Formats: sequence, C-alpha cells, structure tokens
Amino acid sequence: MRMTDLKERRHRAIADLIRSTALASQEELAERLAALGFAVTQATVSRDLEQLGAVKVRRDGHLGYALPDQVRGTPNPRLAAVFRDWVRSIEPAANLVVIKTPPGSAHLVGVVLDQSEMPEIAGTICGDDTIFVACRGSREAEIVSSRLQAAMSGKLQ
Repeated sequence: MRMTDLKERRHRAIADLIRSTALASQEELAERLAALGFAVTQATVSRDLEQLGAVKVRRDGHLGYALPDQVRGTPNPRLAAVFRDWVRSIEPAANLVVIKTPPGSAHLVGVVLDQSEMPEIAGTICGDDTIFVACRGSREAEIVSSRLQAAMSGKLQ
C-alpha cells in the first residue's frame, strides 16, 4: 500500500471519528486510531488534524474537535480558535472594529482574519497589540464585531 493511500485512509478514519464521537484530546484520537489499526504518533495526529482543518470547539460546555463543515456561525474555524486563544477584546467603532491582543500578537490574528475573506471587511491594519478592521460601513462593523465575539466565546450557531 502506498503511503498516500494510508494517509487518505487515516484521514477518513479521523473524520469519521470526529463526526461520530466527542474527542477531547489528540491522545484520545490516537488511541481510537490504534484500535482501528493505525499506528500513529501524537505529531502525526497533530499534523493530520491541521491538514483536515479540525479545530477544538466548545459544545454544551465540553471541548472537542470539529471539522470545518460542522462549525456554523463563524467565518472560519481556524479564526474561531485563534480568536479564543489570542484576542482580549473586540469593539465596533463607526465602520471599524478594534481588536486588542496580547503584545506582539496582533499580526498573528490579523493574518488569520485576512484569510477568512469575510465580505464585510475591506482591510486590516495590525500594530503590536491592536488591529483596526476597516468594514464597508457601520452596519457591517456591527455584524463583524458580533460574529467575532461569538467566535471568541466559542458559541457556535
């Protein structure tokens, strides 16, 4: 069997496990894969989750992995994960949304925000710990702010 075939089978197995079971850790996922005959390391599981776009989300008070098609109400599951980990505050101001991060983290958040391709956003400017998100209008700024606050709090719709 070719290595790519094995990887594709493993990715399908991971996706099936995530869809059918609440998995809270990479170790738990590795154990489930081992029971299915896949010998994997934590590093392999981590890489596979990244390639599948899986992120940890909070549902009914419990953290677990979800695939992009399972996550609703956020522009992008990666954005939700980054916002939960790195954003301190989000505040609309006219047609802008001002986002505060820990020192040195604004660029990380800004890149993921730019990649989200939200149509309401015209562009972003990142400083050291502040991001200005220019929206197409004040209504769009309110929409973006609400969506990002929901993503940050882990409340998926």
